[in-house]
Amino acid sequence: MKVVLAGFPRVGKTTVFQSLTGLADSTTARGSAARGVIRVPDARVDKLSEIYRPKKTTYATVSFVDVQAPDATGGDKSTLLSLPLLAELKDADAVIAVVRGFVDPYSGSPAELEAEYGRFDEELMLTDLAVLDKRLERLNKEGKKDREHAVIERLVGALGEGRPLRTVKVAPEEAKLLSGYSLISGAPLLVVPNRADEEAAKPLPPAFVERVKRHGGDCLALAGRLEREIAELAPEDQAPFLRDAGLEASARDRFVQAVYRMLDLVSFLTAGEDEVRAWTIKRGAPAQKAAGKIHSDIEKGFIRAEVIAYDDFIRYGSEAECKKAGKARLEGKEYPVVDGDIIHFRFNV
Repeated sequence: MKVVLAGFPRVGKTTVFQSLTGLADSTTARGSAARGVIRVPDARVDKLSEIYRPKKTTYATVSFVDVQAPDATGGDKSTLLSLPLLAELKDADAVIAVVRGFVDPYSGSPAELEAEYGRFDEELMLTDLAVLDKRLERLNKEGKKDREHAVIERLVGALGEGRPLRTVKVAPEEAKLLSGYSLISGAPLLVVPNRADEEAAKPLPPAFVERVKRHGGDCLALAGRLEREIAELAPEDQAPFLRDAGLEASARDRFVQAVYRMLDLVSFLTAGEDEVRAWTIKRGAPAQKAAGKIHSDIEKGFIRAEVIAYDDFIRYGSEAECKKAGKARLEGKEYPVVDGDIIHFRFNV
């Protein structure tokens, strides 16, 4: 899963990146990108690894990209979408909009969460509008009034009304028509106000949260500087500092929970002596599609899925005991995979 951090200059975007990844030094040249990968904490993977003692344990991961703003130190804050950032946004699974939640140390300006978020979303929408307007103009010149024309016309209308594409329902067949346009306002959006240390645990303004939700996004407040310092500590040393700040979990853990909730993701598990592994899929994905996460050959040759719920496995202690208790079952290709399912796929290539 690829997540791209974006934001105007001087909002502390790199500090937020460091608090999420634990990378103490991720500074890069203007327009270049810092990258980091974190593993998704999963106590189920830990427990299954204790039981199986596998040769390899693999957690789900999130890849972060932080593209430096064109002018991160100057006074011009009008630019958001540089060409390097646009290139990264085009294949992002989610976009993180970092907005300033602290007093600007250069100008003394107070935080203006709603205004800054509004400018952020506006730039995304204007970029998409330019792409779609150009295509619509060409279709009109060619006299084409097909389904693509109708879909684009509907999206242009939504953007013109100030509605980002993430709020517009698009059917799967319509999405295929649009796949080559690299639209960016349709990507899931998590808005992250970067706040002062003393406001780490303070609730966000309800009006701000409501506005973001109306535009199809979600919110997560972080105190970037404080949480970066905590992230640099050993995991076992972080808890007392989090408690002192009034935080229930680390920035990384809260972020992962927020993204999984926003994208409606779950994890199924594979377990054995060779490897214990978590695989991330959309909630309710059919078993055959889940098999494709492991390998396309397994999806193509899918026969059955042998499924044991994680809680049943822990209750009975082994696969053999689950089978004796009737807790192991065979499911077909349309079975909607549930979070925590331990699955072995039967397939024929």
